[in-house]
Amino acid sequence: MNKLISHTANADVQFDILPNNHESVALARQGNDYTQLDCGHFDSILHGRCMNPRGLLGPHSIIRDGKPVSMVRTFAPHADAAWIENAAGSVVQAFRRVHDEGLFEVVFEPSLFETSTGTYKLRLSVDGDIMTISDPYAFESIFSDMDFHLFGEGNHFEIYNYLGAQLRTINGVQGVNFAVWAPNAQGIALVGDFNDWDGRRNPMQKRNPSGIWEIFIPDLGEGAPYKFRVTLENGDVLDKCDPFGFLAEVPPKTASKVANLDNYQWQDADWMKVRAQENQLDKPISVYELHLGSWRHDHDRENGWISYRELATQIVDYCGEMGFTHIELMPISEHPFTGSWGYQTVGYYAATSRYGDPQDLMYLIDLCHQNGIGVLLDWVPAHFPKDAHGLARFDGSALYEHADPLQGHHPDWDTYIFNYGRNEVRNFLVANALFWMEKFHIDGLRVDAVASMLYLDYSRKEGEWVPNKYGGRENLDAIQFLKQFNEQTHARFPGVLTIAEESTSWGGVSRPTYAGGLGFSIKWNMGWMNDSLRYFKHDPIHRTYHHDELTFSLIYAFTENFALPLSHDEVVHGKGSLIDQMPGDTWQKFANLRLLYTYMWTHPGKKVLFMGNEIAQWQEWDCNSELQWDLLGFDTHGGIKQLLTDLNRIYRSEPSLHENDFSQDGFEWIECGAREDSIIAFVRRGKDPDEFVMTICNFTPVIRQNYRIGVPVAGEYREILNSDSKFYAGSNVGNGMSIHSSEQESNGRPNSISMTLPPLSGVVLKLVKQPS
Repeated sequence: MNKLISHTANADVQFDILPNNHESVALARQGNDYTQLDCGHFDSILHGRCMNPRGLLGPHSIIRDGKPVSMVRTFAPHADAAWIENAAGSVVQAFRRVHDEGLFEVVFEPSLFETSTGTYKLRLSVDGDIMTISDPYAFESIFSDMDFHLFGEGNHFEIYNYLGAQLRTINGVQGVNFAVWAPNAQGIALVGDFNDWDGRRNPMQKRNPSGIWEIFIPDLGEGAPYKFRVTLENGDVLDKCDPFGFLAEVPPKTASKVANLDNYQWQDADWMKVRAQENQLDKPISVYELHLGSWRHDHDRENGWISYRELATQIVDYCGEMGFTHIELMPISEHPFTGSWGYQTVGYYAATSRYGDPQDLMYLIDLCHQNGIGVLLDWVPAHFPKDAHGLARFDGSALYEHADPLQGHHPDWDTYIFNYGRNEVRNFLVANALFWMEKFHIDGLRVDAVASMLYLDYSRKEGEWVPNKYGGRENLDAIQFLKQFNEQTHARFPGVLTIAEESTSWGGVSRPTYAGGLGFSIKWNMGWMNDSLRYFKHDPIHRTYHHDELTFSLIYAFTENFALPLSHDEVVHGKGSLIDQMPGDTWQKFANLRLLYTYMWTHPGKKVLFMGNEIAQWQEWDCNSELQWDLLGFDTHGGIKQLLTDLNRIYRSEPSLHENDFSQDGFEWIECGAREDSIIAFVRRGKDPDEFVMTICNFTPVIRQNYRIGVPVAGEYREILNSDSKFYAGSNVGNGMSIHSSEQESNGRPNSISMTLPPLSGVVLKLVKQPS
């Protein structure tokens, strides 16, 4: 230490060092001029209430003997001594301790050290060890006034490149810029391993009037854990994870971690180009809904979790074999409670670390794209949990949530509801949707619980909700948010799908906003799901009295762009698995399930099926257990899987089954009134009206011999799928290679066929030859 050179530009400076409890100031006397140390200001740092640490710390210009000189202050309570050095380390000057808590100050001629660009260094002695760091308070903000303005009005849609932990190189110095929005906090300090979680050492600078706090930590890199230590108005202190954090510790740990999302080399350029050019709504969309933690387990690991990267090949091979066009991942944004299945999100910008890092997830998505499989995410902007480290009461106030509990508390889930009327909150959510598409190449978002957002009285009794300004029950702020989300998504990422889980008769959910709609691409058809499952639960002998449950969906099938969902919600909370919900003995259960899938895959609408349903899993889904893969050793379960593989094949190969899903032109009834026989028959057509397939379904366990069905045109028809086939472990009743029509009127048509209808089965026919 004695060998260090102490340049004497300010050797004549005398310091009055005052104890921590001094009520006034410490003065560094320099000739006839003084630089004033405000102990009140310093106390605010010590007690976590400082909004302007740069007013005390970092570089400053002062006057000495009427001339400008430079001064640097640093707070290093862990240091025994401190020096300032230039970028080359060739000029070194000692700091003087000016406060016994560890505040150091040095005054020097401006020519000795460059302070305007943050290129000087701090050399600290800590327990005899020497460390050299850059000064966090020597760097200017990365925000412009325009950034603050756009965020304040709710239109900074790339705010995720500014808030949170951003890897930056500023003036040649590498580090991480941290920023957080918390306008009502009395002070915020950044804490982490890099400062021994000491909330005194790195107080953040408040950027008024935006309410954003910021600090640049030099020499910090990827993987560093951190939190924001927030001091509330009442003096309470909370450690909060980063709302814009890209990565978190594996639960139950809760710190955010610095992550780089821009270092993955994507290989899906062809997919992304085609996606942007094609109309996705005219294409086959067959979605396999996945919960990553319970699809498959690694039995050598305590929690069984398999990483994104390890799952990638397995998922691609499996879904590729079965012919699904998309996978839908149940929420993978970071969530503390595994049992919430991801629907109680804390880290909206962080893919859960349970299965690896962001690059592992990117690899999974990339591999899907390279193999022709799209990836959808379940997204939850309707509510968030009350966990103390999360968004709840983030700065001591109702910041992200609505302050009024009649509008800000969700009674069903005991969670908070976002304040959609606040610009910054709306910006947080819209930018989050765009974030997943830009950074992770996501092909679409399925938005959870849309109905709970649209209605102020959702799940509330009279007197438990507040009407809108017109006296109605519609949540006007949420409506505007959903419209903005859809407009920005479709404008910025052509070809991306937005899918609403909306369970009411709200009109125009999947209609453009310019036509008065909400702007979603697709809406889940919850009515079809409820009616169909209710119908199938009836014993076949009673189905004649419930025929309308089967046919009612076609009355409204083209009022929205519908998807038909058999999702995770239908196999939880005591409902049992789908196969278990089917009536009858074991044979009838499997036959009914095969019939349900055939009816679903040929009915207008895109398809959504939850994992496990494709193998007729007996157990109700449990997020902590993997699927019952051993069941595939049985012909009955393997038959269900093979049927769905073939259904996906013909669904993709037959334009009539997917091109006109949302138009009346794509569907016509042949038979919808045979309630006594529990039989329906219909035609599906594509853009070419001459291309069509027919579906005939028998919902009873009775074989119907010589059953006459009218056909659109005369000719030779062939079974292209029969759910009763022996290949699916059915009874193998069918119609051979072909069925020839005759000039015999039936169902109001001049030509008809006489065919055998297998029991509890669906048969799909295609015209293969017309008479010459």
